[in-house]
Amino acid sequence: MLDVILDTLLDGIKLFPFLFLAFLIIELTEHKMSNKNKKIMAKSGKFAPIISSILGIFPQCGFSVMATNLYVTKMISLGTLIAVYLSTSDEMLPILISEKADFSIILKILGIKLIIAIVVGLLIDFILRKREKEKMNYHLCDEDDCHCHQSILNSSLIHTLKTLLFIIIITFILNSLFNFLGDANLKKLFLKDSIFTPFLASLVGLIPNCASSVMLTELFLNQVISFGSLVAGLLTGSGVAILVLFKSNKNIKENMIILGIIYFIGVIGGIILELFPIFF
Repeated sequence: MLDVILDTLLDGIKLFPFLFLAFLIIELTEHKMSNKNKKIMAKSGKFAPIISSILGIFPQCGFSVMATNLYVTKMISLGTLIAVYLSTSDEMLPILISEKADFSIILKILGIKLIIAIVVGLLIDFILRKREKEKMNYHLCDEDDCHCHQSILNSSLIHTLKTLLFIIIITFILNSLFNFLGDANLKKLFLKDSIFTPFLASLVGLIPNCASSVMLTELFLNQVISFGSLVAGLLTGSGVAILVLFKSNKNIKENMIILGIIYFIGVIGGIILELFPIFF
């Protein structure tokens, strides 16, 4: 057990500088774009699902939360909100970058999520047409403890430490399971290569916390779940946005429908990727 603990801590220490650099770049980009993104989303009209999907694939502090509040105040459509939820990947991108994952894998994940988000968002808006818009002021950090108001270095450090903590915890759990169960048994536990894995991964993705994307990414990097299952979970993962939706939108039935749509798309997307991996 001592070896497992030491290996986990050593992996975390090695990962820290790369993770911090990834978050620093993300923070620098976001501080220049966050206010512009809000205005762009609110004024994009029928092209909002497309533009919002593109903006959503880049990890941003509270972007899905911002989209949630814009939807509740009727400044964006349901299709746009769903598009943001599906394209958002939370902590996946900085983790894959810091772990030096194959760049082609990163592009595939982002590309698939982007295409699905755009198609689903446009389809929903086409079916439901436009919602009536109302204006309401909203500040990006009001609903999410994302520390965006702090300096870029402090914010990057906080994001890095929080994510690193999740990585260390999840890595320790996985290393312990590998040590006691073995590779083959662990994959059976997570239904590796099973058509039912996307159902499980999509449920994990719905956990309203960045821990879900950290867990899914680490499981994929350790070859415990497949590429299709990873994408299934990442499609349903939108950070704490779901919590904000249920807190801000009093229409519980509508919230459950949104949750159901996201889960359904995640499962179907994962199953397609499991059945036809050669095309991806």
